[in-house]
Amino acid sequence: MTSRQPVPCCASRRTVLRGAALAGAAGLGAVACDGKTGARASSTPTAPVELGAASEVPVGGAKLYREERLLVAQPAKGQFKAFSAECTHAGCVLAAIEEGAAACPCHGSRFDVKTGKVLQGPAGDPLPAVPVRAKGGRLVAGPSA
Repeated sequence: MTSRQPVPCCASRRTVLRGAALAGAAGLGAVACDGKTGARASSTPTAPVELGAASEVPVGGAKLYREERLLVAQPAKGQFKAFSAECTHAGCVLAAIEEGAAACPCHGSRFDVKTGKVLQGPAGDPLPAVPVRAKGGRLVAGPSA
């Protein structure tokens, strides 16, 4: 004759505690992904950065400088605006410019290339502005030399 163990009808205390711990960790993850910026290293240059020919930025458009983590727009001929190309949500480098918006590949945030304003979240803060100037037909971003 074999001995049968009774089948418990409810979850064990250990299972309930494990589930509560996992739910708490999931809640912390949601808070960490709330669209607010955290304490990170500065996303703007601390020294002048030469970007190349000013003519590479189309009038009325923008160009991404992914290596330098910068976005430069030319809203009108000879007028340049630069922004950090790091998404203010999680710090990913923007990947593409489509229809006047710079897109983040990580979570889908989109930013206006002429103003740096958020067009689509989860990012909540605009892109930080970066000083930029045309010098001898070349663009230089960051603090004055």
